[in-house]
Amino acid sequence: MTTAAPSRDAKAGPKAGTPGVPASAGRRIAGALLHDWAAALSTAFLVLVILMAVCAPLITALTGHGPNEFDPAAVNTDLGGVPRGSFGGIGAEHLFGVEPQNGRDVLARIVYGARVSFLIAISATVLTTLLGVVFGMLAGFYQGWVDQVISRVMDFLMAFPSLIFMIAILSSLPSGNRSILLVVVISVFGWPYLARVVRGQTLTLVNREFVEAARASGASTGALVFKEILPNLRNSLIVMTTLSVPGYIGTEAGLSFLGVGVTPPTPSWGQMISSSVGWYAVDPMYFAVPGLFLFLTVLSLTVLGDRIRAVTDAGEAS
Repeated sequence: MTTAAPSRDAKAGPKAGTPGVPASAGRRIAGALLHDWAAALSTAFLVLVILMAVCAPLITALTGHGPNEFDPAAVNTDLGGVPRGSFGGIGAEHLFGVEPQNGRDVLARIVYGARVSFLIAISATVLTTLLGVVFGMLAGFYQGWVDQVISRVMDFLMAFPSLIFMIAILSSLPSGNRSILLVVVISVFGWPYLARVVRGQTLTLVNREFVEAARASGASTGALVFKEILPNLRNSLIVMTTLSVPGYIGTEAGLSFLGVGVTPPTPSWGQMISSSVGWYAVDPMYFAVPGLFLFLTVLSLTVLGDRIRAVTDAGEAS
C-alpha cells in the first residue's frame, strides 16, 4: 500500500501566526504596542513630529516664513518687541506665534529644531550603540587582558560627571560643525553604559551550550560572534537604544540651553527655551510651545521604550 507524499506546505512546517507557534519579536512588540493606548498615542505623536521634521522645507514654503526670516510687522516695537495679537502672535499668518523682538516664525523654528534634535540624538545613538557593542563584545568574548583594559576605560569614563565635562569640552572647541561635535562628545561619554551591559551578557552567552557546540564544530570567531552571540543581544539592544534617544534629545536641548550646544542661527528647542527666559511674563507662549514639544517628545520616546522593554522581558520569560 502506498502512502501519499507530503505536500509542500506540510514539509514547510507550521507558519508563524498559527496556534502554538510563537510570533517573532517584531510582531510581538508591534501587536503589544497597538493594544496599549499610551504606546499608541506616543507613536502617533512621534510620527507627527518626525513628519514635521522631514517636511520642514515644505511646511515653511506653505507658510511663507523661513526659520531665520525676520518679520518686523509681527512685533510691536513701541512695546519693546512684544508680538502683536494674543498668545504671542498666534494667528492665521503665524500658527504658533512669533519670537519677540525679531518676529521669526515659531512654527518654522520648531520644525527645523526637530530636525536638529532628532539628527543629533539618532546619530549619537547609532555611534554609541556601535562603540558599545564592539567594545562590550570584545571584553566579554576575549576576557583576560582585553577585558581588563576595556573595563578600566569604561570605569574611567563613567567616573566623570559627564554633563560638566561636556560643557567644558564644548566651550573650548570652535563653533563650526557644532552638530558633529555634539554627536562625538555625547557618544564618548555614552558608550560605556551600553558596553557594560553587552559585556555582561556576552560573558554569560560565551559559555552556553550552543556556543560551545559551534566552537567544537570548528566555527570561526566571526561565526561565533555574528551568528551565535550577537542575535541573542538583539532584544537588549532594541530596548537600550530606544531609551537612549530621549536621553540624548534632552542632553542636546540642555547643552543648547546653556549656550554650548547648537549655536544660532541654527534652530534648536533648547536654544529657543533659553531665549524665552526673559519673556516669561509678557509672552509665555514663546516658552510654552518649544517646551511642550520637547516635553512630549521625550515623554513619548520614554513611554515607547518602557513598553518595548516590558514586551521583550515578557517574551524572554515565556
